[in-house]
Amino acid sequence: MQRVLITRPRSQAGSFAQALEAAGFEAIFFPVIEICPASDMSELDQALSRLSRYDWVIFTSVNGVQVVWERLMTLGLGNIPAGTRLAAIGPKTAQAIRQLGVEPAFVPEEYVAEAILPGLGELAGRWVLLPRAEIARKALPEAICQAGGIAHEIAVYQTLPAQPDPSGLAALQAGVDVVTFTSPSTVHNFLTLAERAGFDPLDLPGRPQVACIGPITAEAARQAGLNVAIVADSYTTEGLVAALRKWANR
Repeated sequence: MQRVLITRPRSQAGSFAQALEAAGFEAIFFPVIEICPASDMSELDQALSRLSRYDWVIFTSVNGVQVVWERLMTLGLGNIPAGTRLAAIGPKTAQAIRQLGVEPAFVPEEYVAEAILPGLGELAGRWVLLPRAEIARKALPEAICQAGGIAHEIAVYQTLPAQPDPSGLAALQAGVDVVTFTSPSTVHNFLTLAERAGFDPLDLPGRPQVACIGPITAEAARQAGLNVAIVADSYTTEGLVAALRKWANR
């Protein structure tokens, strides 16, 4: 049975691990990041109290959805104003919005930030709220500004390095078959944790394959010197499992 290392946060890795095991792999947890709400919510609170000024709120992750709804409930502000439309990047983010009783107005077919711009319509002079990670890429707000829109980007959660998992370190030492990455931050923090533990992350025991959830994560891995062998066609964990099955059956 091929051993697959999961680097995403433990709280978000359960369904991925189950899907891997159902596909015949052994899932090994080695979380390299933790997700924490931002320590200062004052800017988000101000934006939410004036939410009707925004034409769009764009969510790029489930984490952003959860933080915003928790703040809405905490502030007693109720639901999203009727004139404010929500956009979601990726089916998991869209599902998280739907579970809260709201239908996203737009979900792009390609699950990357750049793909969402064509679906937003005329942006000149329009306000767009972007509740995102502290280290989110700047491609989306820059594209909104180039289209004449006003991008209000707020860091609502942090991606922090996790403490190394002893069982995961032991699995690395014994050798795994695949290391999976689901975001650029998992790439960077994995390299840091591996080096601190005494591994050469570019020459791990057993020479595992590198598998990435999509092209942006794959590019981050390549820039870090990793040889990416597997990239999902559909940029979801389900797509990553499908890509791993295809690779394993070759």
